[in-house]
Amino acid sequence: MVRLSREIIIYLSSEFGTRDVLRRLSDPFWFQAFGCVLGFDWHASGVTTTVCGAVKEGLKDVDRELTYDKTIEILNKAINRSAIDRSEKVKAFRRLASFQRADT
Repeated sequence: MVRLSREIIIYLSSEFGTRDVLRRLSDPFWFQAFGCVLGFDWHASGVTTTVCGAVKEGLKDVDRELTYDKTIEILNKAINRSAIDRSEKVKAFRRLASFQRADT
């Protein structure tokens, strides 16, 4: 799953750019489908954590512009600029913080 996620993300990044990869990953339907492609059960709990973990592990030694820290920074800015209401922003920031905590 780690190797497959790595190859898919690298391919998408080279074909469509980093911004498009992040756009796709932020789409809940695409993200869920991506998890299924990687072999995770569509209705299992923890799909978000396992998919993000597989992507992070797969890309940890890739020397490209798409890195974990930069991704967190971009997601943080996107949440701040989004038009969603305050309660949804709080949920998004909590999810983002959980990924950052899992990194340490």
